[in-house]
Amino acid sequence: MTSFLDPQPRPASAPPGASGLRPQAETVVGIPLALTNYEQTMDWMDAVVAERSKAMVTAAAVHLVMVAREDPATRAAVVDPRVLAVPDGQPLVWALKALGHKHASRVYGPDLMAAYLERSTRTGVRHYLYGGRNQGALVQLVNELRRRYPGLQIVGGYSPPFRPLTDDEAEWVVEDIDRSEADVVWVGTGQPKQEQWMAAFRDRLQAPMLAGVGAAFDFHAGLVPQAPSWMQASGLEWVYRLAHEPRRLWKRYARYNPLFVAAFVRQLAARRRR
Repeated sequence: MTSFLDPQPRPASAPPGASGLRPQAETVVGIPLALTNYEQTMDWMDAVVAERSKAMVTAAAVHLVMVAREDPATRAAVVDPRVLAVPDGQPLVWALKALGHKHASRVYGPDLMAAYLERSTRTGVRHYLYGGRNQGALVQLVNELRRRYPGLQIVGGYSPPFRPLTDDEAEWVVEDIDRSEADVVWVGTGQPKQEQWMAAFRDRLQAPMLAGVGAAFDFHAGLVPQAPSWMQASGLEWVYRLAHEPRRLWKRYARYNPLFVAAFVRQLAARRRR
């Protein structure tokens, strides 16, 4: 196994912050979703890093919310007091607004990652990348991020196999991440696999923050195109992604999108009756 360590030194002091910055949440179809925006989420992440506490953030899409309803392991990984699930999908934002939170906004995983990496060029936060299609794709991602954000401290990375890690591999991953002294471990292995991995490794890792951002690795590496902003804002990003990856995504959208609509309509109706 190989990793690529950045020779830059660790900053002398962590950025200021307070754990009280954690945003409030509203439950949508059984899953607590943060009432937050990019700046508030990043301020909370900085606070976790500064305090050296242990937390996780995940960019929740409709797919994750619905899988968590059906799979106990995924639900346990998401409904955890250390997890901040931000509304990545536009339909989840609409759901929050329908529940009375008119200022609810989307926190899109790839954009959150980009904004926090840009911020960290000033704060000195150190990053480890866990995910990617293969090690070559991960190196491509690292090169692109370092080009885009001069001074960015990426201190390690690993693209795991698609199968579960062996005990020896898991131990190596823990040692490699801890050795890198990363502050944030970005996890891009897809939902719900990344949430289950973060739950399993949270207590084994010294890094304060684990961040699950789904397809952000492929987007930022230039391997998969992102939907135009107008499609994202209108809730049609899934159509764009389906057109580009039909074999992988059609079953997901055909099953979970209608189930989400039906489940949320029931939740909204029950609330209005009360």
